[in-house]
Amino acid sequence: MAFPKSMRALVLLSGLLFIYLIVQIYRAPASLHGLVDKLQEMTSDPNLEPTKEPEGHLWRNDEYGADNPNAPRINATLLALVRNSEADGMVQSMRDLERTWNSKFNYPWTFFNDEPFNDEFKRKTQAETKAKCFYELIPKEHWDVPSWINNDLFDESARMLKEQDIQYANLVSYHQMCRWNSGLFYRHPALAHTRYYWRVEPKVHFFCDVDYDVFRYMADQNKTYGFTINLYDAPQSIPTLWPETLKFLAAHPEYENNNNAREWLEDSSRRPEHNTKANGYSTCHFWSNFEIADMEFWRSKAYEDYFEHLDRAGGFFYERWGDAPVHSIALGLFEDASKIHWFRDIGYQHIPYFNCPNSPKCKGCKTGRFTDGEKFLFKEDCRPNWFKFVGMT
Repeated sequence: MAFPKSMRALVLLSGLLFIYLIVQIYRAPASLHGLVDKLQEMTSDPNLEPTKEPEGHLWRNDEYGADNPNAPRINATLLALVRNSEADGMVQSMRDLERTWNSKFNYPWTFFNDEPFNDEFKRKTQAETKAKCFYELIPKEHWDVPSWINNDLFDESARMLKEQDIQYANLVSYHQMCRWNSGLFYRHPALAHTRYYWRVEPKVHFFCDVDYDVFRYMADQNKTYGFTINLYDAPQSIPTLWPETLKFLAAHPEYENNNNAREWLEDSSRRPEHNTKANGYSTCHFWSNFEIADMEFWRSKAYEDYFEHLDRAGGFFYERWGDAPVHSIALGLFEDASKIHWFRDIGYQHIPYFNCPNSPKCKGCKTGRFTDGEKFLFKEDCRPNWFKFVGMT
């Protein structure tokens, strides 16, 4: 039985409209897809809420002049591992952080390199701050590949990781950097009398005026670690990190904190394939290119023993264990979760991710933005896991 012409036209029009809508959905900008993904994963996004300074007494900048010997600065430093060739990128980062924070408090900068800093690097960086700058050489024994690492096995492992698209897997210097940042930087003699640090990398951005001493805040509130961004790691890069961690815990159950964040570390609800490939670890971590921390935690017997166990296992070279998952696992197991602080009021970008608060103190950072990159990057956001764990959503 033939349909009337009017009915056939309506069916054809409906079909064309459906196809048009499908095309428009797939052509939608990454930010729209990301927003849909985020709404599906978080009942609310704390970054969209009005952002205020942390509660409690905050130290302001009245007495923090660079030349004031009685300034209330505590034993803390801004810290960067950087090469001479990265001087311009370091200047960009310094300029942002000096403008938004350190010009008010004048904490020193401490730069580390596995080669001596040249005069150009020193001149360019010192010109960006009134605070003192220190230029330190990493001891050879802290940077060299350990004697127990088999070079042939490293080469073969690097080849296999590269085949799985693991970035920097074939660069020995990257593995050295991850190892140094994980468990050796705080042993440098230049930091022997320093307790707190704010890690800063080249080519990062800071967007918000911060009008209180963050180091004093950490000390006064008994905080151990502060972060801005929380991500998933590539599970192919750390397949034995969690199994080695469980071996360590079996030998040292006394180190596990009763109020820790192990549930967050072992979560498998949002990306179960990550948990499977990483053999029980969610791969969620605090993105450590930004971290404000108390080095007494890294210097503790629990962490020192943990790092030595991992170091001997060889995963810093045979896999690509980064300082971010290593630090995060240690914090999640050995520290009281209440001592980990999200600096929601510090606007920050390390390409391609952001922390963008909802605050009139911020400029150049779109509120709630997680990334301005491709839409697939939104699935790397592990903030919902942390927010859920600490009861923020």
